[in-house]
Amino acid sequence: MSVRLAGALSALILVSGAAAAQGAKPTDPQIAHIAYTAGQIDVRAAEQALRKSKNKNVRAFAQDMVRDHTTVNKKALALVKKLHVTPENNDTSKALVKKADAERESLAKLSGAAFDKAYAANEVAYHKTVNSALQDTLIPSASNSELKDLLSTGLKVFQGHEQHAEHLVETLK
Repeated sequence: MSVRLAGALSALILVSGAAAAQGAKPTDPQIAHIAYTAGQIDVRAAEQALRKSKNKNVRAFAQDMVRDHTTVNKKALALVKKLHVTPENNDTSKALVKKADAERESLAKLSGAAFDKAYAANEVAYHKTVNSALQDTLIPSASNSELKDLLSTGLKVFQGHEQHAEHLVETLK
C-alpha cells in the first residue's frame, strides 16, 4: 500500500479511536458512509486490476473483490433505506477517497508483474487496516444493532480477503 493510502487509513483509526476515547464516536450515518466508501474504494481498485492485469490469479482475486464488496455495499444501502438513515459524508470518507485516487494513479503507472505485485501488496495492507478500523472503531461505535451485525458480517468476509491477498502476494514472489 502506498504511504498516502496507508496514512489516510491510519488517520481513520487514530481519529476515530481518539474521538471514541473522548466520547465523540462516529455516528451511525457517518459509519455507514465510511464503510460504504471503503467498499467502493476496493471495488474501484479491483476494476483497475481487471483492466490492467493479465495474471489469472490477480484477475480472479479482483473479481472476488468486485463481487463481495458490491454485495456488502448493496446490503448496506438496503439497510440504510430500511432504517431511513442518510449516510453522512465526513472528513474520514473524503480523506479515504482522496488518498485512494492518488493510489490508483500511482498503480496506473505500473504494468505487468510490477502492477500485480503492487496491487496485491496494497490489498493486504488495505484489508488489514480496514479490518482493524471495523473491529476497533466502527463496530464498537455503531449504535444500531442491524448496522453492527452487517459490519460484523463484512469483517468476517474481509478477514478472508486479507488472507486471500496474503496468499496472492506469496504466489507473485
